Amino acid sequence: QVQLVESGGGLVQAGGSLRLVCAASGQTFTTYPVGWFRQTAGKERECVASIGWGGGSTYYGDSVKGRFTISRDNAKKMVYLQMNSLKPEDAAVYYCAIGRQQWGSYNRRASEYAYWGQGTQVTVSS
Repeated sequence: QVQLVESGGGLVQAGGSLRLVCAASGQTFTTYPVGWFRQTAGKERECVASIGWGGGSTYYGDSVKGRFTISRDNAKKMVYLQMNSLKPEDAAVYYCAIGRQQWGSYNRRASEYAYWGQGTQVTVSS
């Protein structure tokens, strides 16, 4: 069984930074892609970033390109999302998820992810 735990969310002023951390337990992590998604009330879950199993391929949503950076440390079973220059519209619950395809590259479709964390709240004040 795989469990994912997100941390690092909180309240930050616009223009500030946060680093989200996704910690995984279980063996199903190192050979699978991982994604960071966010969701606000009444909206679909949006992929903000995704990283392939080896870390060599990444995807960023248009709204976060140049501001967010995804990375992973397979030895520690952790994935990070560095968020800089935060905007009020970045406020959401952020989730990490493990993809279904072993040895897979990044993927932005929520349906392609099998395991999800509980989420961490990010609030950005203007």
